[in-house]
Amino acid sequence: MRKLLSLAVVMAASTATLTAVPASSAATPAPGSPGTGSIKWADCPEDVAADGVECGTLDVPLDYKKPDGRTIEVMISRLASKNPDKRRGVLLTNPGGPGGAGLSFPAQLKALGLPQDVLDSYDVIGVDPRGVGRSTPVTCDLTDEQQAKGNIPPYAATEADVDEWAAESEKIAEQCANSETADMLPHTTTANTARDLDRIRAALGERTASFLGYSYGTHLGAVYSSLFPETTDRVVLDSSLGPNGWDSEAGRDFGRGMEDRFPDFAEWAAERPEFGLGTTAKQVRAKYFELAERLDEAPEQEIDGVGFRHMTFAQLYADDDASLTLLAKTWQALDKGTELPPFPEPPTMNLENAIAGRLHVVCADSRWPTSVDYYKRNVATDRERYPLYGAAAANIQPCAFWQDPVEKPVEITDEGKRNILIAQNDRDPATPLAGAQKMRRALGDRAALVTADVGGHGTYVLAGNACADDRVTSYLVDGEFPSDDVACEADAPADK
Repeated sequence: MRKLLSLAVVMAASTATLTAVPASSAATPAPGSPGTGSIKWADCPEDVAADGVECGTLDVPLDYKKPDGRTIEVMISRLASKNPDKRRGVLLTNPGGPGGAGLSFPAQLKALGLPQDVLDSYDVIGVDPRGVGRSTPVTCDLTDEQQAKGNIPPYAATEADVDEWAAESEKIAEQCANSETADMLPHTTTANTARDLDRIRAALGERTASFLGYSYGTHLGAVYSSLFPETTDRVVLDSSLGPNGWDSEAGRDFGRGMEDRFPDFAEWAAERPEFGLGTTAKQVRAKYFELAERLDEAPEQEIDGVGFRHMTFAQLYADDDASLTLLAKTWQALDKGTELPPFPEPPTMNLENAIAGRLHVVCADSRWPTSVDYYKRNVATDRERYPLYGAAAANIQPCAFWQDPVEKPVEITDEGKRNILIAQNDRDPATPLAGAQKMRRALGDRAALVTADVGGHGTYVLAGNACADDRVTSYLVDGEFPSDDVACEADAPADK
């Protein structure tokens, strides 16, 4: 279940000239004011329907600088509190991405063990962000082959690999720019998604809204609380990006995160000699490089070297014996040339839209360097600095060939009330601890950081750390905000 919160959305095996719209603009109507709009409630789609969940749509401006211009549709879900005596308000949620649909997220959080006190305190709101899922969608007309490559660049063993992926990335960028939804390119951004959230808050009749966001959702939450400090209530950022969001440098953090997380698996596998991967963590690490090199030289294998590195990175998102066992069995099969173990069926999703949605946001949020040589230098650096995965994380992306953003990135600062709690695992492969620490410093006195001495991606109701879970629940339910940062030791799984 942790992979629902993947910052990457999909792990396939194989100069701004305008200022940001201020929070006092038409983007922040008070409940019941003209222009607020109303939610049109309807039955939930079949794959979203769950006990107690209702769905609806809201029209929002495509371009918030033209609030009376063209509108697009945003779809939401609501898991309403059934305890009016304890209900505090609404809890907006985001599962990560960008490109990740969120309509099912309230029900998923409940199934994962979201405490009843939280369900009593809030109507939990799921959102398919603009451009994604059942909200007005975007497309890049990606072919099946392009979709199969996923949305993380391939490992680049040589400069020629960067050149090859640059050509494919330029083609993808051109497809996005020429698609039938190209008019949405400049406006499918984190800032506009945050403005949509405040429209949802107003349409629900709430003067404030709380927020729980995971992975990329932490950047959305930071932008939301920066643009709308007066209408955000209690904010939780789980598995945090740095304050600049997913820019050209943030993707490189995957390389660092893999180095942080991999020792957990190496020690686990070394304690289980039946897999034959080594009896020490050093030997297991050596086996990784041995297998990667062997598969690089035999691309006809079911999993090649690029896919092997991607698969290993993806499986380290979770921190349970089942996921680590599957990873070890896959390594074992690749090592011995035997049949691969079956992988669980991935969740049903529109893969083309998910990848296109991610590209629209990360490429429009900030200006990316356009020189292919820039990425070659980064790949060479990170291949040495983060040898497990750095040469994939630093590789070029379609954003290098994107049109310039139409507004500057929202700056994350310490201006605002103290209401942002950051929850973070110490060894997260996708959003490493270093990013959360940067976010904490940028937010200053607005924030506190709760860390858990565990690995994997996702903390609250995911990592099973009772100390961290209790801190987040106490804040959401009772407003108990830590006076200082908190470091939680590894402990037994919380009772769910």
